[in-house]
Amino acid sequence: QVQLVESGGASVQAGGSLKVSCAASGFTFNTCELGWYRQAPGEERELVSFITRHGKPDYAESVKGRFTISRDNARNTLYLQMNSLKTEDTAVYYCAACIAVLSSDWQKHTFRHRGQGTQVTVSS
Repeated sequence: QVQLVESGGASVQAGGSLKVSCAASGFTFNTCELGWYRQAPGEERELVSFITRHGKPDYAESVKGRFTISRDNARNTLYLQMNSLKTEDTAVYYCAACIAVLSSDWQKHTFRHRGQGTQVTVSS
């Protein structure tokens, strides 16, 4: 049974930092691409970062230079380090694993598995 369990969400001040994690089980972690989505209230879900099985990252323009995605294949864990947080980063952050449908635009990839999410709230 596949499980993706996010943790580390919190309330922080604008300008602060936060690192969220996603512990994975039930599939061969190091063979899958991984990603982080976020969804704010009333907004569409957005894939903000993606990492290939070989560790190559991609970032949405809205987070580029502030967020860093990484993976630890020995621990079956995905991370998202978020620096210089802004109020507009407030959202539920979900991890996702194993591409279901590959797109020429990485932000339109869909995944077979997704976690339940962790809330990140950034206040001014």
